[in-house]
Amino acid sequence: QLQLVESAGGLVPAGGSLRLSCAASGPSEDKLSSFVMGWFRQAPGKEREFVASIQPMGDYSDYTGPVKGRFTLSRDNTKYTMYLQMNNLNPEDTGVYYCAAGLAAIRDRWIFEHDYDYWGQGTQVTVSS
Repeated sequence: QLQLVESAGGLVPAGGSLRLSCAASGPSEDKLSSFVMGWFRQAPGKEREFVASIQPMGDYSDYTGPVKGRFTLSRDNTKYTMYLQMNNLNPEDTGVYYCAAGLAAIRDRWIFEHDYDYWGQGTQVTVSS
């Protein structure tokens, strides 16, 4: 089992940057290297959508199209933490950001909510125009 806690989001101007982190804890934290981790976001009035995922050893990351080249996902399994660096933010990036973890399995992409077993509570990111 894992508990996931996101760092505080915030209000940033368009073009600004923000780094989110997701800290894992619990009986399975020492097995974090067995989990794919990801970020999803939910904008007001919209469904939650995939943002990015990272493989257990951090050797491969996947991003949704609108954030490619602007967001960078990384992880430090020794610190049980995942990081999402968000640059050149725009108002369309506004939403509640959720981190998630799923036990690794053979899968081309990890873009669906049901791919993940554990979720954080979410953190608000607001980008002003």
